[in-house]
Amino acid sequence: MIIYNKKNIRLRRCRKFRSKYKHLNKFCLVINKTLNHIYAQIIYFKNNKSFVVVYANTLEKVFNIKNIYTGNIKAAKIIGKIIAIRCLKKNILYVIFDRSGFKYHGRIKALADSARKTGLIF
Repeated sequence: MIIYNKKNIRLRRCRKFRSKYKHLNKFCLVINKTLNHIYAQIIYFKNNKSFVVVYANTLEKVFNIKNIYTGNIKAAKIIGKIIAIRCLKKNILYVIFDRSGFKYHGRIKALADSARKTGLIF
């Protein structure tokens, strides 16, 4: 028996989306968020294996030095800019945007918009 709560519904959306792009062998920008932090990874799927190529999160030294609160839109914009810069250094321009079942608003939208402005295409 499956219990339909908020988390299980989000994970179901996530699995449904990932099953569609896993076989494409392309880079994917995967977002995960908690109440206090936000994480972004560029993952490459190849032959049913996944490799993390680039990552950025709010646990890095940049946020500790500047004393920025890590659970808001301002922090998400900074993470979007950092992940895009790191991708461009590795010559990754085109990615698939995976929001891990989260709705496209707030911190997720801010991260995506800042990554697009910095140069990522998705």
